[in-house]
Amino acid sequence: MRKIAFRNRLTVKLLLISVISLVVSIVVTNLTSQLVFYLVSGQETIESSVLQVSLMMIFLLSTAIVTFIFIFILLVRKKIRYLKSISQTVQHIANGKLGLTIEIKGKDELTQLAQNINYMSKELENKFIHERQLEKAKNELITNVSHDLRTPLTSIIGYLNLIKNEQYENKDQLHEYFETIYAKSQRLKHLMDELFEFTRLSSPDVQLNLNKVDMASLLQQIVGEYMPIFEEEQLSVQSSITDEDFPVLIDVEKMVRVYENLFMNAIKYSMKPSDIQISFKSKGNTAILQVSNRVENPPVEDVNKMFERFFRGDKARVDAQGTGLGLSISKRIVELHNGDIRAEYKDGWIIFIVEHPLYK
Repeated sequence: MRKIAFRNRLTVKLLLISVISLVVSIVVTNLTSQLVFYLVSGQETIESSVLQVSLMMIFLLSTAIVTFIFIFILLVRKKIRYLKSISQTVQHIANGKLGLTIEIKGKDELTQLAQNINYMSKELENKFIHERQLEKAKNELITNVSHDLRTPLTSIIGYLNLIKNEQYENKDQLHEYFETIYAKSQRLKHLMDELFEFTRLSSPDVQLNLNKVDMASLLQQIVGEYMPIFEEEQLSVQSSITDEDFPVLIDVEKMVRVYENLFMNAIKYSMKPSDIQISFKSKGNTAILQVSNRVENPPVEDVNKMFERFFRGDKARVDAQGTGLGLSISKRIVELHNGDIRAEYKDGWIIFIVEHPLYK
């Protein structure tokens, strides 16, 4: 928040108002005393009466005090109204009207107080909205996880009941049941691992094991490891990874997961046979990786929605192979490295772009 130095302007104003009020009260008292003395100057009884002189002095003193108070209140009435407005606004904020602000007037400590209250009110509103979004996200997370975990678990229980009740015709069918149970168990384990990883990365205190790495060499190694899989899936890789040394500061294990997610995503949703284009270059102080693959149709109008939690294309929902967390996990990892990941769709190609700040 931007701070403004007001240099005790309110104190100076109050001192000035006090001086003005005092001067005015002295002047009024002086005039009043002259008037009183003029009125009683011809009366010997008054002059000779100690009691009446005392009463006159009390009257003059009272006049001075009342005049001082009246002038002081008259001069500070705007500040009093402003302070009352601030107090009422704070009361409304305390009653739940978050985001309520105070009109900024003047340039003194009350102005600074109003600005601080406005900042606090907006921050509380933003935090409240953020908490509601987190609550909504948590509910969505529970709903999606419950659905995704229930599907393989129901299949496992169903096949186990068939085996328990010996509802199989021969050993081959029994073996088929066990194979299905094993596959569903692996699917369940994969779902739980993805959920655990996503939850762990969403924690605000997640820590990275950062090391200086030559990004070009790392990518060449990963692409080489995936080459047999690309060939088996009838995908031809067109790689243009620079041989230059591009040092970056990354958690290697986590960033390798990002690249593997992008490669597996390309393998899973590419047209077959087709090409996959992988390029890596630098631009200024940024290292840029692009992974492009051909698709029949974009999975969604805004391809960046693929990075949302539990987003899966229609095909993935039919065969239930995707968790919908892979790209979301990748986005979180890249953001933890102060990088950026996004997607574009152009002329039948989906292009995933990952940007890293180069290590200096």
